[in-house]
Amino acid sequence: QVQLVESGGGLVQAGGSLRLSCAASGRTVSKYAMGWFRQAPGKERDFVAGINWSVGSTYYADSVKGRFAISRDNAKNMVYLQMNSLTPEDTAVYYCAARHGVVFTTSTNWDNWGQGTQVTVSS
Repeated sequence: QVQLVESGGGLVQAGGSLRLSCAASGRTVSKYAMGWFRQAPGKERDFVAGINWSVGSTYYADSVKGRFAISRDNAKNMVYLQMNSLTPEDTAVYYCAARHGVVFTTSTNWDNWGQGTQVTVSS
């Protein structure tokens, strides 16, 4: 089991930037894949970005590729999502997730979730 706490959400204008943080605790955190998902009103929870325990392996949804960057600091048990060039379509609750293994893009493969943090992008 891994405990996850997100922070950094808020209100930002279109074109702006935010950095989300996720603090992880638990056993063998450094061997867990970490990911970010988001859920907008009336939509399913979708994959945004993922990173394996090896920091060289990252994955992004096409909708955020080139704008978002996921990173992790294993020594600090932290994972981050840098979000640039935000648009109103990025408005959603963003969830940090962890799993003991490699990154999957479907939410059902992840069993450790944070409480979510709201990101709202105004037009």
